[in-house]
Formats: sequence, structure tokens, C-alpha cells
Amino acid sequence: MKAAFFKEHGGAEKILYDDYRDPVAEAGEVVVRVRACALNQVDMLLLDGRFPPPEGLPHVNGCEVTGTVEAVGAGVKGLATGQRVIIFPGFACGSCEYCLRGTRTVCVRYGYLGAHKDGGYAELVKAPAANILPLPEAISFEAGAAVPLAMLTSWHALIAQAGCRPGQRVLVHAAGSGVGSAAIQIARLCGARVITTVGSDDKIDFARSLSAEHVVNYRTQDFVEETKRWSGKRGVDVVIEHIGGETFERSVYALARLGTLVSIGSHDTHWGRLDLRHVYSKNLRILGTNLGSITELETVLEHLGDGRLRPVVDRVFPLKDARAAVQHVLDRKNRGKVLVVP
Repeated sequence: MKAAFFKEHGGAEKILYDDYRDPVAEAGEVVVRVRACALNQVDMLLLDGRFPPPEGLPHVNGCEVTGTVEAVGAGVKGLATGQRVIIFPGFACGSCEYCLRGTRTVCVRYGYLGAHKDGGYAELVKAPAANILPLPEAISFEAGAAVPLAMLTSWHALIAQAGCRPGQRVLVHAAGSGVGSAAIQIARLCGARVITTVGSDDKIDFARSLSAEHVVNYRTQDFVEETKRWSGKRGVDVVIEHIGGETFERSVYALARLGTLVSIGSHDTHWGRLDLRHVYSKNLRILGTNLGSITELETVLEHLGDGRLRPVVDRVFPLKDARAAVQHVLDRKNRGKVLVVP
């Protein structure tokens, strides 16, 4: 098959488009013919070496995949060749203490498609049959590919972790990102009011189109001061944070008493300081989360099918132009998800 992969760490120039080994469906596995694959910030961490692929190089990125069933391994039932599907990207062992508790995303052997295993920057990809869900006809392959990591993570962060409720105020960082554009919509679906940040003025109208009430250019404005001004000095009830570093530290200052910060990533830096005086004096909750459950993905797909949520796709690149797609994300030009299609 053809795939976009890398043999050494670096920037977009390290992405190669060439022949790659075909995946083979073993017992309990499915090979999917990729119809669309979304790019994620985790791809950039894998590429530049901040998160080296556990199985080594060469490696194929790509966590969010939709396509059609190409082949099934022994023992797989309920899936037919040619069926439209979406892949749940998280892998768990199913037998450790955390899996047995029902908290599979903190499995001691947890992994992701496209990170711990070769992913969807390819014509074919394989995954456990248990991770395969039907993709409703009402959802295009491109729209579906924008869902299983970015939108699902935002859903779990806001619904399961933060318990987002009507009337609350929510700060969402980076409206132009996949998780940001999803989190704004999900918070609004909950009946919350949203303030969000962008890195350039040309993304302000985009953020407002997602129903953000107030938009802050974090390069020219202080988002903490703007949040306090917008909320009448009160602060916000929830922050969805996925940047790290100074953004993480200052986001705590934007929280109201009894507020909740949910960390869902560290795309700028893995480190962040925390002023504990704010945590204990304001009774704050600082939570971490990654992904969500496959049943939550089914719920998100229902909302997509009913039109209550809308995946935001910025650009679609041919797979052979994966290098250009990666550079587009690295340059932070995207407004929503960037996809590659074979």
C-alpha cells in the first residue's frame, strides 16, 4: 500500500510518501480501507520526537480514521466487507485493575491508533474489531474523521469530567484547533456561555460562527483580564486547557470559586506551574483526562446525525501531500480539522 510515514524525527520535511507494508488482519482484527484521516497535535509530538512511537520507526501517524471494511480476521462477527465504519482510537488490555473498574482510558497498557500502532496516513489500517463502529450514512467520511479523538475528548472533558451545566461560563482555549472548535459547540449544547481564545484576528469571526460569546486574541490581549471583564470580575466555571506552560498557569487565575480546570493536552509544553493558594482558597478542581469511552463516541455520532454538533473541517489534502498538510497545522493556519484522504 501507499502511506505517508517517517523514518526519523523532525519537521514536515521528514514525511515520506512511498510503499509501506500492508496490514494483515489477525484473529479479532479488522483491516479498514481509509477514506479519511484527521491530523492531530499528537501527530506533531510523534513526528518531532517529543513522544517517540513506542514501536519505533518507521511509523505511520493518524489517530482519527473513517473508511470501509477491507478484511476481517478469524472470529470477527457483525462486520461485512465494504461496510462504512469509524475507528475508536483507544486500545486497552481489558484485564488490569483500571479496565476492570471501567476506566479503560487509564489502562496500564493503554495506547492509541496512530501513536502506539501504525495509523491512518495510509491506504489501509488495522484495528481490533472491538474498536470498530458503523458510520451512519448521514455522516460523511470527512466529517466522521474529525470526531473520534478531538470531539470525543472535548465531550468527555465537558460532560463527564466538568459536568457542564446550563448558565455556566466556560473558557475554551484555541478555537481554531480541533478540540477547541468541538468544545465550544459542546459547551453551547449544554447551555453554557463561552469565551474562547485565538492566535490571530482572522480567526475571530470563525470562533464567533461556532457561537462563542466573546473571543480573545491571546497574542494582543490578556485572556485572564478579558475573562474577568466579560464575567463581571467573577471568573469562569470551567476551563478546557490543552496548551500547557504559561497558559495552564494563567488559566487557573481565570477560574471562579469552585471552578474546574480540565487538562486534555500539553501541545506547547508538558510543564505548567500551579499557584496552590488559588487551588485551596477557591476550592478549585484541577482534573486530567484523555479521550473518552466508545459509548460516548456513539452518543457524539448521534448528535452529529441529528445536526446538534458539526465537525469543523478546515482543509482536505490528498495523502500524497501529507507533508503540506502537516506544515499547515504546524504553521497554525487551520480553523478546525485538517484531513488527508488516499
